[in-house]
Amino acid sequence: MTENQKNSSAAASRPWIIDTTLRDGEQAPGVAFTAAEKTRIACMLAETGINELEIGYPAISEEERNTIKSITGLHLPLRLTSWARAVWQDIEHAAASNTEGVHISFPASELYMELMGKNYLWVRQQLQELVPRAKKYFNFVSVGAQDATRADTGLLLDFIGDAAACGADRIRLADTVGIATPLSIIDLVGRLKSASPLPIEFHAHNDLGMATANAFTALEAGCAAVSVSVTGLGERAGNAALEELAVALSLSGKYTTRLDTGMLAQLCDMVSRASGRPIQSQKPIVGKSAFQHESGIHCAALLKNPLSYQPFLPEHVGRNDYELVIGKHSGSAAISHAYHAQGITLSKEESSALLTAVRKTAGEKKRALTTYELKTIYRLHCQTSTTIL
Repeated sequence: MTENQKNSSAAASRPWIIDTTLRDGEQAPGVAFTAAEKTRIACMLAETGINELEIGYPAISEEERNTIKSITGLHLPLRLTSWARAVWQDIEHAAASNTEGVHISFPASELYMELMGKNYLWVRQQLQELVPRAKKYFNFVSVGAQDATRADTGLLLDFIGDAAACGADRIRLADTVGIATPLSIIDLVGRLKSASPLPIEFHAHNDLGMATANAFTALEAGCAAVSVSVTGLGERAGNAALEELAVALSLSGKYTTRLDTGMLAQLCDMVSRASGRPIQSQKPIVGKSAFQHESGIHCAALLKNPLSYQPFLPEHVGRNDYELVIGKHSGSAAISHAYHAQGITLSKEESSALLTAVRKTAGEKKRALTTYELKTIYRLHCQTSTTIL
């Protein structure tokens, strides 16, 4: 293994995690964070251990620039970057916002260049003009290939070479409309990484429901960095979810990050409230159903070993213990456990009698049963019991 390969391998095992909740996340329709909310989210992201925070788009307004400046003034222990189009005025606004770095976005696909009435010669000229100028104001300059997953690979190779020649520090490959799959990412990153003198970042969108898988795969394929957002918040179907990627990395045993997964539930709850986007029950990692169980076989096993039907314990992401839900699919072990929590120890005969009644009632109601309903069923079917709830 060459020294460069060793360094590349080491970088791959310590991925650089970039959060874009305050930029791409806020671009989700109907989402508008207040300055106070942005500050609280930024502080919690820093506490969670994010390496870099894409803090916003300064060219939007003076209010946005003031908010960004107030956050940069906190001197949080992570790199703060701002986002800009390939327009010098955008970069000037970013410089006035005092972020350490800037990300400059360029069209890469034929479709996006046509939409702008441009061609690759224009892209090259803008790289040559903007990147060296930006380097005078920022410690770190990232350049992005918009719609990279629909762009010609040869053009992307030219883009990377031109960006490196102009002094860029990192390349962002954006799956702007979320059409990538893990295998296509392996192929694309493999072709580009071998020819790139710059570290590559992958920016995933979730239109096909593969954003987190694609982000993880990009790291596996050799990308040095990925961008994510809390709860996957973002345009259309959103971005790769920070909490999902963080846990996937921690469970893989292959990667070292600064991320404190125990902060994830609290962080996601905060962003959910600020964005007005409730966390769906079946949301991976932090959804309520992620740690609820009803199946009799599952519950019986969980009572013996909590990892039997869970990939990790709830406390790994800052949640309380798992919950055994009593419903149509419950078994005798879960029912006995539920009644024991109410101070009743069931005999085998009582457990069997209650099992039939519980399943029948839950099926009729088409939902899990409440504690009160379980008490009522007990009174009706265990009249001889001397224990009264």
